[in-house]
Order: sequence, then C-alpha cells, then structure tokens
Amino acid sequence: MRVRKLSLTLAAAAAVAAAGMVVAQDQEPIQPIAPPAQINLGLVELGKKLYFDPRLSKSGFISCNSCHNLSMGGTDNIPTSIGDKWQQGPINAPTVLNSSLNVAQFWDGRAADLKEQAGGPIANPGEMAFSHTLAIDMLQSIPAYQREFKQNFGKDKIDIDQVTLAIAEFEKTLVTPNSRFDQWLLGRTDALTAQELAGYKLFKESGCIACHNGPAVGGNAFHKMGVVQPYKATSAAEGRSAVTGQEIDRFTFKVPTLRNVELTYPYFHDGAANTLTEAVDVMGRLQLGKHFTPDENAKIVAFLKTLTGDQPAFQLPMLPPSSDATPRPNPFK
Repeated sequence: MRVRKLSLTLAAAAAVAAAGMVVAQDQEPIQPIAPPAQINLGLVELGKKLYFDPRLSKSGFISCNSCHNLSMGGTDNIPTSIGDKWQQGPINAPTVLNSSLNVAQFWDGRAADLKEQAGGPIANPGEMAFSHTLAIDMLQSIPAYQREFKQNFGKDKIDIDQVTLAIAEFEKTLVTPNSRFDQWLLGRTDALTAQELAGYKLFKESGCIACHNGPAVGGNAFHKMGVVQPYKATSAAEGRSAVTGQEIDRFTFKVPTLRNVELTYPYFHDGAANTLTEAVDVMGRLQLGKHFTPDENAKIVAFLKTLTGDQPAFQLPMLPPSSDATPRPNPFK
C-alpha cells in the first residue's frame, strides 16, 4: 500500500475514532490509537527511503530497520541489538511503532522527539558507526537523493536536520490503530472474549494501569524499575540518571508502550523476560507486590494480546542507486 493510500485509510480510521472517542476517554484510562493529525507525504516518502537505507551506516549493512524491523513489531526480537562489527548493544531496542506518542525517546528519554532520536544511531560507534558528515557526503553523492531533498526542502545542500526531519516524518505514520481492544473501546461489545475482559479488569484493579495508560498504554512517563523489590538487571544501563545526573533517577526508565506487546519480545530494558507470562509475573511482584496465580496471569496476557493493531502497510521503497562518486562501504575492514 502506498503512503497516499495509507494516509486515506488512517483518515478514515480517525473519523471512526472521533465518533466514539469522547465516550471511551471518559470511561476508560486507555484511549484508542488515532492516526497522525497531519503528515507531509513528500517527506514521508523520503524518510521511508532513509529508514531502509543501509548506506547510512559505516558498514553499508545496518539501517534503521535493522533494529526496528517493521516486519517484527518495530523491534528486533533479541535482548540487545547487534551493532557495527557485530557489537552487542547495551539495551533492548524499543519498538518504533506508535513512538510518536512517547513523552521522549530512548529508554532514558535523552532525545526529546523523533527528530532528535533519528540522528543518534547514525553517529553512535556501537550502532551504525558512521558520522553525520560522512552520511551527508554519501547522500550528496547520489543524484536522485539530491533531487528529492531539493524538492522537499528547496535547498541545494543536504544537511543532517533535513535527514532527521524526514525520518521522523515517516516514523509518525507508524501507528497501529484498530486493535480489538480499540474496537471494544469504540463500542464493539463482542470484540473481546470473557477471558480478555477479565484480564483487563485485573490489569486495572491490580494497579498496572497506573503506569500503562493513555493511547499508547505507556510511553508517557518515567518510573522506577523495581518499586517493591529491587530488579536484578542483566544490563549496566542506569536509566534516567544518565540524563539528569540525579541519583534519585537511577534505574528509572520510560514506561514502555504495551501496544503490539505480543510482537515486541523479549521484554524490559535488558530484554531479560522472554515471554509475556514471565513479564507479567515479574512486574506483578516487583512493581505491585502481587503474586498472580497462573489463571490470573493468563487472563492478563490474553488482554495484552488484544492490543495488537493494524501493522504499517506500504510498498517497500526502491532506494536510489549509488553514483560512481559514492564511497563504497568495506564492512570487513
């Protein structure tokens, strides 16, 4: 599906959501996912190419989609991502789906928005391991990219702000409306089973909803990992304190969205929980002081699986060919 068609589909979904959203918001702490209010289709098309283009990495092999794979729930389904020269990443890759709804980007919130986030991995030596200067030189060497950037920005020279703005505009479209839970919120009473409804009731009554609420069912606040009992992490990541410098923020992380959570395993910032059953058990004990029975756990997991929405659907971009002047990567050097 092309982006123009996608935008029309999202607009139709917005109209449906608008008709019932007021009631849903009044009654429930979770709201339906809505499509972006406004997108620039030209920038979306450019950003889509950049998102899938591995030439933005030093090896010429890693793209944004490598760690945030849109065929795998917007993540990579491994505990920590693989970077340049097969380096092991320090933290679990959060999903890019619905990331425009986050209060900030990255687990520690060090990027204020999608545009700021998009430039980070390109220059990170443990990820794409390029530099912004080299990335711009590469793009500038490709005539088709030169033309497309000029069409969108009206400038002869490409710069990193243009690159990150385009990627962010594409990522804004990666929302997942129309989950069965959203259908239930909007009035389709038969969208959920009795077990799933019981799981949602438990989710609210047990206190999970205190952190996982709003349209993204999370992503809108920072909370400490290990409130009732300490969490023994397999990662050295210290959380929000790395940004604020405040000891009180140590081991405080952005609450992850639970949208599409059945697709985004393994769980937590260190990827230590391999299944939803394990994640629900750990969160119950460490965050809430609750020991869910197997039956209670199964009900909550059943509810969580209803949060899987329509996945982004579009035609994969044809990347413009390198010119003779485009530097060739040497991934093995």
